[in-house]
Amino acid sequence: MDPIHMIALTMGAAWASGINLYATVFMLGILNTTGHITLPADLQILSDPLVLIAAGLMYCVEFFADKIPGVDSGWDALHTFLRIPAGAVLAAGAVGDVGPAAQLAAGLVGGSLAATSHAAKAGSRAMINMSPEPFTNWAASFSEDFAVIGGIWAALYHPWVFLVGLVIFILSMIWLLPKLWRGIRKLLSAIGRLFGAGTPQPPSPPPPPPPISSS
Repeated sequence: MDPIHMIALTMGAAWASGINLYATVFMLGILNTTGHITLPADLQILSDPLVLIAAGLMYCVEFFADKIPGVDSGWDALHTFLRIPAGAVLAAGAVGDVGPAAQLAAGLVGGSLAATSHAAKAGSRAMINMSPEPFTNWAASFSEDFAVIGGIWAALYHPWVFLVGLVIFILSMIWLLPKLWRGIRKLLSAIGRLFGAGTPQPPSPPPPPPPISSS
């Protein structure tokens, strides 16, 4: 695999993992199994039948959970702890043959890129969920599914197109993330409540009345 294809695969796997981890793993594994691509040695495990079955099953679960307003934000909150480290692992595995230094650097960049795409997805979904109608939510979910499939395909077969698109995405996120902060704060609050950080404390008892002096 030439350097451009390796860079595109590294960044593509990390970026897509931040949006839909299971679709990313399943798509890469299927393409490698069917001989359409040859993954690096450290990513060959994605073609293992157990990995494909698990990724396919979880993608089916996410497909429906991601289209229910409110449930999708809870799903995103839980997957904050999965998508970002998985993006780092996939990015590191894509350059595993180059050397440990490149693997560590790819993991750091990949984790950051996965965090950016995850923040964009979770923040925009939290804001969309403020609207009571579900159709915008469905449209966003289908768009994200198509973006992951198209992004992985472009990274594998048209790396320069993908890399240009990735630069545009990063520049857009620099401008958009401050505007999405409201949604991201809502997601962080959900994570805090999930682990009990947002549990309200019982009110403190009122102070005792002053003593009555006798005269």
